[in-house]
Amino acid sequence: MSPDTEVEAADAASEAVEPAGPVDEARQAVVAEFTEELGDAVVGSFVRPGDDIWIRVTREAWRTAGFVLRDKAGFRAFEFLSVIDWLPSPFGKNEDSPTDAPPTPSSEIVTGYAGGDTRFQVFARAHSLTRKLGVTLKVDLPDDDLSIDTWLPVYAGVNWHEREAHEMFGIGFTGHPHLAHLYLPGEFEGFPLRKTFPLLARHVKPWPGIVDVEPMPAEADGDAEAEATPDAEAAE
Repeated sequence: MSPDTEVEAADAASEAVEPAGPVDEARQAVVAEFTEELGDAVVGSFVRPGDDIWIRVTREAWRTAGFVLRDKAGFRAFEFLSVIDWLPSPFGKNEDSPTDAPPTPSSEIVTGYAGGDTRFQVFARAHSLTRKLGVTLKVDLPDDDLSIDTWLPVYAGVNWHEREAHEMFGIGFTGHPHLAHLYLPGEFEGFPLRKTFPLLARHVKPWPGIVDVEPMPAEADGDAEAEATPDAEAAE
């Protein structure tokens, strides 16, 4: 056997015995239960061992997934429902210093754990007191139809969560009887938590944490030396 072949064989052997990553059987079992109940309607999942579970389902299976979550998997303690707009803000970050050149905003959409194919995702979380686990369900919403079945028949506590998501993101919850505003006046136009909604107060007045932008001491010393040099040369 040539030396090169021996090295290749040693590398292959080391890869073969390399230990696999940790396996969280309890959380993997939850994913398996959803896959068994919903089949192809489970389009993505992610388990972070010892920590959490994310499962992404189709929009058509959203309410059914809620019943599976509550009745089949035993996650009866509803925690919250909300929305993510994954589009990076076209206005940049309001926390950026007004003394710096504005950065070029990115348009790349990255949808986090369990993946995603759209800008908007609804996600909901529930907990099982017996299994001592929490799980987050996610669902993609197409830009041309931001609507989804209400979870009111699943968890009564979802009521104001869906109202808030409707008010702040413009998501329609089919079957919800009272999608009235919680915070904004009835005639308010726009959806404040969408990334394309400009926070005019931050455009008019800088973020409070950067109102008093002061140079670092080293920068101040350098500026002072630069200002003193012409005077010294003129004196000579």
